Amino acid sequence: MTKFTDLNLNPKVLKAVGEAGYEIPTPIQAGAIPPALEGRDVLGIAQTGTGKTASFTLPMLSLLARGRARARMPRSLVLCPTRELAAQVAENFDTYSKHLKLTKALLIGGVSFKEQEAIIDKGVDVLIATPGRLLDHFERGKLILSDVKVMVVDEADRMLDMGFIPDIERIFGLTPFTRQTLFFSATMAPEIERITNTFLSAPERIEVARQATASETIEQNVVIFKHKRRDRADSEKRKVLRALIDTEGDKCTNAIIFCNRKTDVDICTKSLKKYGYDAAAIHGDLDQSQRTRTLESFRNGELRILVASDVAARGLDVPSVSHVFNFDVPGHAEDYVHRIGRTGRAGREGKAITICNSRDEKALAAVENLIQKQIPRIDNPVKPEEPKPRKEAKAPVEEAAEKPRPNAKHDKPAKRTPRKPDRSGGNQVIGMGDHLPQFIALSFEERRAS
Repeated sequence: MTKFTDLNLNPKVLKAVGEAGYEIPTPIQAGAIPPALEGRDVLGIAQTGTGKTASFTLPMLSLLARGRARARMPRSLVLCPTRELAAQVAENFDTYSKHLKLTKALLIGGVSFKEQEAIIDKGVDVLIATPGRLLDHFERGKLILSDVKVMVVDEADRMLDMGFIPDIERIFGLTPFTRQTLFFSATMAPEIERITNTFLSAPERIEVARQATASETIEQNVVIFKHKRRDRADSEKRKVLRALIDTEGDKCTNAIIFCNRKTDVDICTKSLKKYGYDAAAIHGDLDQSQRTRTLESFRNGELRILVASDVAARGLDVPSVSHVFNFDVPGHAEDYVHRIGRTGRAGREGKAITICNSRDEKALAAVENLIQKQIPRIDNPVKPEEPKPRKEAKAPVEEAAEKPRPNAKHDKPAKRTPRKPDRSGGNQVIGMGDHLPQFIALSFEERRAS
């Protein structure tokens, strides 16, 4: 069995590796480190959580152990798709380079340009950056890439998803042709294949697992969710999520919940807090300092549930995440592998549960096609509400016997013809009744005589 001591790493790097508690390299590390130390280009393909970061960090530090960087001219460059992944890579360099006199700079968004420029001006051996912020510094004239000896592209397939490929190609053109390139990805889309054929020279290809597969230590399940009311579909879905967390009980020591949209991340977090769950959100619209604090709280165990967008699907290295919940089936099938890869790391057991509604069935089929297996279905933990008993109808009240109906010709009351007054000159008075004044009852002749 290969050990780190067999890989010809710099003694000071080996010492730091031993102090970190590592003795045996993972397959991707054992395959990538030797050709990288020889100065060859490397194309590493491995599922997330297999130790790709150390696969390029350790040989880079060994190659850079001698020499000194000049102002604004880094000696090596590591490109990462997200701020979180870049920060994690920087932490790895700090861990493994503590016995070496090497400097590093982290160029990510959300941090002052002046602070970053001050570090670059002093000269850095290792420059870790996201593509956008790197090009911002270059266009300001604060960065020169002509002295880069080793260039690393990490999570290349995520770069493709985020639209960074044109930036990557431009950065390749700014670095020397003689540079050494270490290229790592979990999947190999055709566009990624084209880039490797263009910018890598006879690379050593290391593929330690079938492309786009999840770790065998992760138990995967799907809940097929059907809403009862369209206007309350999202609310019902959040109820299913809470029920899933409750069903796992004490086994769910901590969890990451992934949503497709940033708005859903915020709504889901507020909903969980409302019902007493210890949860916090992380997505690209949040301030970098807030994102860093949230991640630290989650890593330290102070926060139980992290609700995230796909900005956190790549590169979050929290060794002991017990559960991953997919509130939505990801739109890109490859993202499913990276999401659930946040659990079951370093040989540990993990569990991933996905909620799928009728709109997500095609996306779920794409995921199962990618990982080449059907994900087991489990029952919805929210039991259907029992129908309310109907109120018994009251006994009809017996109607009174109907009176015999008159003949048809008398169904409608006959119209009364008003009587015409008697104008014959007689004494009969019509229409006034017994209370008629006496003088009115007199005839004309009597009135005249009187």
